[in-house]
Amino acid sequence: MNPEKRLLRRQLRRDHLRRKFRKPIPKTVVPSFFTLMNLFCGLVAIIQIYEGKLEFGAWLIVIAAIFDMMDGFMARLTNATTEFGIELDSLSDIVSFGVAPAFLFYSYSLHELMIIGIIISAFPALCGAVRLARFNVDVRIEDPDNFKGLPIPAQAMMLVALFLIFFPNPELFEGFNHGFNSMLVPVILLLSLLMVSTVPFDKIPRFNKNYLRQNRKRVYLFLFYFIAVVAFQEYGLILVFSIFIAKGVFLSLLRFWKEIHEEPV
Repeated sequence: MNPEKRLLRRQLRRDHLRRKFRKPIPKTVVPSFFTLMNLFCGLVAIIQIYEGKLEFGAWLIVIAAIFDMMDGFMARLTNATTEFGIELDSLSDIVSFGVAPAFLFYSYSLHELMIIGIIISAFPALCGAVRLARFNVDVRIEDPDNFKGLPIPAQAMMLVALFLIFFPNPELFEGFNHGFNSMLVPVILLLSLLMVSTVPFDKIPRFNKNYLRQNRKRVYLFLFYFIAVVAFQEYGLILVFSIFIAKGVFLSLLRFWKEIHEEPV
């Protein structure tokens, strides 16, 4: 072969490889990384709970929630919201905020109720799966300013906060027939019901000028949530998610009350 042609072919091959490896990293990589870290934390939480390290497993669920919040934030920041990302996020959430909390509470106390305990502990995972499936369908039709039903990470954080507060103090429930389960069972049932309800709950604020200008109160409220969790840890978690849930339920009841008392035109 002509030496000049050989050099030209080598140069073309090098140019092709250079262009191939210079392709920009897809925007979806960053939020998907946080989503996978969410899933990883959920998996490790289940392993730690199985090994008897319940408190460490509970904190891993909290860390999974931080990664879950970050993936949504990064997806909006980079304008990289895709159907792939939505599906991956839901698959991760059902493990970290459905299966892991269910296994945590079954391992801690619900196993004492035998078959009833198995059924009760399954509610966060079962209702969470329904909630996520409905969200995945609805988000393809519209993207409203509120969640329909309690988000699965919120119910997981509420349950985990209860565990972290009362785990070191089991004597607080000695006067109840079923101990900690006397409080836990109704809380699980209530939160599971809220997940499959149509009660609207606040979404995390979007950090753009128009949204910040139009929704200052919501932004300030979420800043308060963040500061409370950082400052008071598990006590901040239970305070924040109690306010979050109570606000959604109260506004929904108020809206319902107004609708049934409106006079027909």
